[in-house]
Amino acid sequence: MDNPHLLVGLGNKEDSGVYKISDDLALVQTIDFFTPVVDDPYDYGQIAVANSLSDIYAMGAKPLTALNVVGFPIATLSKTILARILQGGWDKAQEAEVLILGGHSVKDPEIKYGLAVTAISHPDKIIRNNTMNSGDRLILTKPLGTGILTTALKNEKLPPHLLEVVTRTMKRLSNRASEVMINHGVTACTDVTGFGLLGHLLEMVDNRPFTAHINASSVPFLPDVIRYIQEKHIPVGLKENLKFLAARIHFSSHLPENLLKALCDPQTSGGLLFTVPPSRAESCLQELRVGGDTASVIVGEITEFQEKSIVIA
Repeated sequence: MDNPHLLVGLGNKEDSGVYKISDDLALVQTIDFFTPVVDDPYDYGQIAVANSLSDIYAMGAKPLTALNVVGFPIATLSKTILARILQGGWDKAQEAEVLILGGHSVKDPEIKYGLAVTAISHPDKIIRNNTMNSGDRLILTKPLGTGILTTALKNEKLPPHLLEVVTRTMKRLSNRASEVMINHGVTACTDVTGFGLLGHLLEMVDNRPFTAHINASSVPFLPDVIRYIQEKHIPVGLKENLKFLAARIHFSSHLPENLLKALCDPQTSGGLLFTVPPSRAESCLQELRVGGDTASVIVGEITEFQEKSIVIA
């Protein structure tokens, strides 16, 4: 139904919903939860919260409160495991200055955890995912490959040092990256999660008169991602993303096929993918890296539409 207070709703393919409260205040809400991607309950709780907050940061909003969403097999697993998950979530929320008010749990044969998050923003300062301009540069703030490496973990093929790397990446909040992009004139933003880099990039340019050009050599990846693809540690979601995207992208013939698969890898708590004017791109990148987002890179640019929505060269 039409509602003058609804600024962003179901039909927008955005990261969060937005409801206007007054001329200078809007409510921003999202929810996300998933099954464990690592074995350590505390780390899993931290990752789940960082992932849930990411949609808010992509909208340029300030998260204030959250509710836990929990599924747990209480009859078969120790309550200590649940306590560690919730402690990890609480600690990560505290780091983000977000207050967890409570939540809801259900008996479930499979563990699930995440947050329903409430945030605020000025109605005129909401960052959409499709409001870029021709000439804008594309910046990505985290390396890709979490889906592939966590699949290798499930297959008991991921060594401890790579588990530490991928866990640290997934636990990292995008709060400061969100502040930096706002300060540098961000024009559009999303976060990279289940649809992979190319899937979420397609959402940004879909039905818009633009083509996103990706410089394949600039895209950052976690260590050994291509090797694990070669060894067939491939998430189901990657295959689905690749099938969906095939007709919408141009992938240069000189590039290896496994690179395309890596660009379609579904991410957990992936980075922000945003556009800024070309005159602001380098200063934005420098501030991101100084602040600790060291993997941040310019991965491409936006041009007028050229046959395909995405070109990788």
